[in-house]
Amino acid sequence: MRNLRSLALSLAFVFGAIAQPTAATERPHNIVLFVPDGLRALIVSDQTAPTMSAIRDQGVNFKNPHSLFPTFTTPNASAMATGHYLGDTGDFSNTIYSGFPVPGAGDSLTPFLESDPVLGDVDEHFAGDYLDEVTLLKAARDAGISTATVGKLGPALIFDHTDRTGAPTIVVDDSTGSPSGIPLSQEVQAAMTAAELPLAAPSRGDNGKAGNATTPGAKVANVAQQDYFADVATKVVLPLFKARNRPFVLVFWSRDPDGTQHFQGDSLNQLTPGINGPTSRAAIKNADDNLRRIRQALADLGLADTTDIFVTADHGFATISKESRTSPAARASYADVPAGFLPPGFVAIDIATALGMPLHDPDAKNAPIAGNSHSKFGNGLIGPDPTKPDVVVAANGGSDLVYLPKKDRKVAARVVSALLAQDYVSGLFVDDSLGRFPGTLPLTAINLKGSALTPMPAIAVNFRTFSTNCQQPLTCAVEIADTVLQQGQGMHGSFSRADTMNFMAAIGPDFKTGFTDEAPASNADVGKTLAHILGLKIKNHGKLIGRVLTESMPGGTTPRSIANVMRSEPAAGGVRTVLDYQLVGNTRYFDAAGFPGRTLGLSDTRIPAAIARSSP
Repeated sequence: MRNLRSLALSLAFVFGAIAQPTAATERPHNIVLFVPDGLRALIVSDQTAPTMSAIRDQGVNFKNPHSLFPTFTTPNASAMATGHYLGDTGDFSNTIYSGFPVPGAGDSLTPFLESDPVLGDVDEHFAGDYLDEVTLLKAARDAGISTATVGKLGPALIFDHTDRTGAPTIVVDDSTGSPSGIPLSQEVQAAMTAAELPLAAPSRGDNGKAGNATTPGAKVANVAQQDYFADVATKVVLPLFKARNRPFVLVFWSRDPDGTQHFQGDSLNQLTPGINGPTSRAAIKNADDNLRRIRQALADLGLADTTDIFVTADHGFATISKESRTSPAARASYADVPAGFLPPGFVAIDIATALGMPLHDPDAKNAPIAGNSHSKFGNGLIGPDPTKPDVVVAANGGSDLVYLPKKDRKVAARVVSALLAQDYVSGLFVDDSLGRFPGTLPLTAINLKGSALTPMPAIAVNFRTFSTNCQQPLTCAVEIADTVLQQGQGMHGSFSRADTMNFMAAIGPDFKTGFTDEAPASNADVGKTLAHILGLKIKNHGKLIGRVLTESMPGGTTPRSIANVMRSEPAAGGVRTVLDYQLVGNTRYFDAAGFPGRTLGLSDTRIPAAIARSSP
């Protein structure tokens, strides 16, 4: 039925039967949303990223930016696409607990969402729309606006994930041209052929080499693949939109610098240079070059004066540490992990050890995990029956999610106690319905409990962060990470200010020039602001929503913001979770959270005795 509705919508688009926006009083301007994945706000300069630096300085500089926690890609894509916080979208992390075996993920209960087939499976299971909120591109195409999303697999599709026909929204990502990809319309195929572009996206090549514990990872940026995406955007999509002579929205999701920072081989098992080596710098330049090409194409097509460009990164970044003095997992030996380092899946191993329960791998047909071994991707099913687990751990990187499918409060208390004892933990957030636990804050405090359809995590686990003591600590951040990547490579996902401070800037006819916006802004605001510019009226299902950044627009005034701190009751030894946040009206912006002394950028630096004794 869903496919029939999509086909009907596509035919209506072709024959011009879809109405123009009724909310706008005049033809809206065009929009390019450019996402430099994993770009840190403080790393952008005239030398590192001249195009983005110019947009920031000549247009609007969102000086107080925020990624949503957990600071991962698909959660923040869902926020940009819908204008909602994660408690509404249910996209809690890149890897979630789905509650059912996902075919596109090998029947795993813990699917990785950066996959077109997986997104389709999850949509189908959750009433055709796992986000349960109307996305920006869907609303725009329903209003007769031309739409396209180009770039990184997963987040690109999230902007219009419920229509898999390839029309009216043009979708070009890593899977384009393969059986698992979204098809290209005849119109787009013809345009790509005329531009002498292949109909299948290239791989990442050498940039896709992650390395291992003894072999360095990538030494080149993702240039070849992103040149292809930039060609599609500038030689196919924008000329098509120009010929249609109606408003358009183009989302361009640049995998760099994120992909290269993750895999870079400049710092194997060393914390320096970490993500500040030459390969990561090349990745920042690569993303900047893509944006420069898009700006030049807009100028060449005569579209620059009628097009707004909004640039926002999904999150910041840090260098990986795999060190712990307290973890039972770190004391075991593994064939693929340096001695004494944390293995992938250390949270699952440590919880299973504390509970005295067996551990299974959801990504290996629920196979049992024996001693001195770990799961394939770090995920874990804990309990006697892996098909009905007592505890599920979704490993993600700088933070993990713990699910309790049976909602057992006693098990919750034991898990919380075990995690509070680990030196790699810096802050716990627990489902309000399980009760209050000393040392933790509730999920509602960080907008992770709302109207979501997907299973809600019981505990969000933030990991310790620190810096290597460079001049600007947020640019040389380090975080414990539950990942298959190595110490010295790159990761994000934590609640440090290094990960929540994403780059944000905008320029165009709907934005002020030379304006520095001191008010807090977030990726949830991006969705609401762009919908406002397009004159779209989108009905909200959930209530955890961003705001329109009216202060960045001509005639807009800067709203009053308030800085607040929330502290939990102390656990044994004085350990408590502290949350720094800001308020604009009822809209919350989360700066940093964790245990004082273990989270970079946290305002409270008073270190409890228990942390002072256990921290490395």
